[in-house]
Amino acid sequence: MLHKTDDDWLLTPNGDPRGYIQSDTLDELWFHTGTNCNLSCPFCLEGSKPGDNRIEMLHFDEAKPFIDEALELGVKTFSFTGGEPFINPEFVEILSYALEHRPCQVLTNATEPLMNNFAGVRSLLSKANDVNFRVSLDHPDPEKHDESRGRGNFKKALKTLGRLHQEGFTVSIARLMLTDEDSVAVDKSYETFFEEAGIPLTINIIKFPDFHAPGTIPEVPHITESCMTKYLSEEQRNAFMCKYSRMIVKKSGRLGVYACTLVDDDPDYDFGNTLKESMSVEIKLRHHRCYSCFAFGASCSEA
Repeated sequence: MLHKTDDDWLLTPNGDPRGYIQSDTLDELWFHTGTNCNLSCPFCLEGSKPGDNRIEMLHFDEAKPFIDEALELGVKTFSFTGGEPFINPEFVEILSYALEHRPCQVLTNATEPLMNNFAGVRSLLSKANDVNFRVSLDHPDPEKHDESRGRGNFKKALKTLGRLHQEGFTVSIARLMLTDEDSVAVDKSYETFFEEAGIPLTINIIKFPDFHAPGTIPEVPHITESCMTKYLSEEQRNAFMCKYSRMIVKKSGRLGVYACTLVDDDPDYDFGNTLKESMSVEIKLRHHRCYSCFAFGASCSEA
């Protein structure tokens, strides 16, 4: 896994050297808490749904060693995604331990699982570091949001978002990015709802293109070494998540260190059992979601 040499990894179908990223620091460590989710959204980039076990639930005694190793490597923040993290019965314990050491970020749909755990969530305010909750509000139109997430879930998520802010937590939202949209206008369309929930209009809005379902392989242009220098600046290359982050994923009872949050459906991006060894890998930009990062600057990070 760590030193792949097959042609498909190293070269495009035309025989050109693939574009790559070489990590030089671990600023952010992500944990996948499992693909089990209370919702079943057709566009979910993880394919999460109720009872799903493609990525298995993470336990506290599995997460703790990686948190400790990341601290030794100088990590600056921890982030958590799913599925829905608050379905995992050990998630609050994991998050609580991480917050003793570094700021954290949690991606959530902010519906029943979080609402039912709110007492535990509130207790996190006493921790040494802050946690940001990024809530999914797919469209600035409740009906469009609820078409995929279920009736009434826009209202639930918005209410929980406001409650988190009022309790003193940092909040942000994630939304879908449509082709050829006027992003400024779409972002502004949320303001009425933010005002309703008592949320600052300056809230950070993270926009995502369609990453397609796990295991799909849409046709996208191949990224070569020359593409990386011809079309991207050094600053843009350094903004790729795999430059400074890793994600812990549990499959078939084993925990692996993946290159980033978007490639867990490809075992070639499993770089071993420890964070330290994963940092030495030259990451080839072969996955179709690598092209989304290349073309749109997509990043799951708010670091």
